[in-house]
Amino acid sequence: MSMKMLSLEDDQRFALMKFRRQVVDILKPEHDDYYLVRWLRARNWNPEAAEKMLRDSMKFRERWNTDEIAKWPTPQILLDYSPHGVSGYDKEGSPIIIIPFAGFDIWGLLHSVSRADIVRMTMQALEGYMQQAYEQSKKTGNPNSRQFIVVFDMDNFNLKQYIWRPASEVVISLIKMYEANYPEILKCCYIINTPKVFAFAYNMVKKFLGEYTIDKIRIYKPDRTKWLPAILERCDADQLPAYFGGTQTDPDGNSKCETKICWGGKVPKELYTSKEDSFNNNLTFTETEIRKGGRLKLTFDCEDAGCFLKWEFRTFDHDIKFGVKCVNKKTEESVIEVPLKRVSSHQVDESGFITCQPGCTYHVLFDNSYSYFKTKKIRYSVLMTAPLNDEEQTMAPIAVTEEETSPADGSTAED
Repeated sequence: MSMKMLSLEDDQRFALMKFRRQVVDILKPEHDDYYLVRWLRARNWNPEAAEKMLRDSMKFRERWNTDEIAKWPTPQILLDYSPHGVSGYDKEGSPIIIIPFAGFDIWGLLHSVSRADIVRMTMQALEGYMQQAYEQSKKTGNPNSRQFIVVFDMDNFNLKQYIWRPASEVVISLIKMYEANYPEILKCCYIINTPKVFAFAYNMVKKFLGEYTIDKIRIYKPDRTKWLPAILERCDADQLPAYFGGTQTDPDGNSKCETKICWGGKVPKELYTSKEDSFNNNLTFTETEIRKGGRLKLTFDCEDAGCFLKWEFRTFDHDIKFGVKCVNKKTEESVIEVPLKRVSSHQVDESGFITCQPGCTYHVLFDNSYSYFKTKKIRYSVLMTAPLNDEEQTMAPIAVTEEETSPADGSTAED
């Protein structure tokens, strides 16, 4: 999509040309002017800031293998209980995404799948919607079709489950991921039927939203006479479910259009994964104690391309700090792969993985240095998978060290 179609000012055209020159080494054929403008707008047309944002996002996509996320086999429970769907298209051809948020049982999902699965599911949905919007833009010839309209229905929203720390951590991490990796895909967001407690929740997450996102959010109380006309300014009634004031229904007359939109719901307890089940997956686990003021460090060498560092662990009764650092053996340059922070692994099993780079050493740290009084019991499996041939191999850590330090809140994964 050319600069002419984007209607840019002269200084914006200059910024775009400069930005393209700076990132030409990482661009793909499909990365047109419109794609680059998204990152520039997110950083107030500052090419240097936009370059950093884009390069960081490229590293994130590589770690999560985002380009292949469509092939990821989404757990059935996420397909059945993740509320979202496209009802139609706005007057410019942009997808209209409906999210009945009260149907998002974060407590139940976190007891049934891993946090990493929820992140992957969110990325998979976003990537799918972006592809759908891109195809729409080719039909309409309008670059605005590459953005989304989002309708969050907060009817029956329950704040209680989000006071639970693992739930709030997941929501915040998803917001951060969206802000860092999907700039300017939102055209307008309508948050409707908000209860009084929503203001408290919104103030908590607002600090993680960029100004360019906040400016596109419209919040409405449970008054259809206010939010429906606003939505209809952008969307025709035949593109909205009858439940939300449109004219769409399912063939059986269902006004919620459940053939298009998953409404989620409470996850049955029989689908919860017990702690015993979650660890019965052919991994080898080690159980140990990390003394008060102490740390446990695991070190892995990556010699070949195609390796992954995987972890799964839980603590008993108390949280722990966890982080991963990568050190290039030639240059000694270090990169924080997973920022060191406290995780509620005593409430929800913690798991994840990263893609490893050859010629690097990876340091995995379980840190209890901030605790003056409590020794932490932990059960963990951390391994590096070798490149796959006929069957999967695993490599054990080359070093396991236990350290005792003075408790300090300022610990980092680089210590």
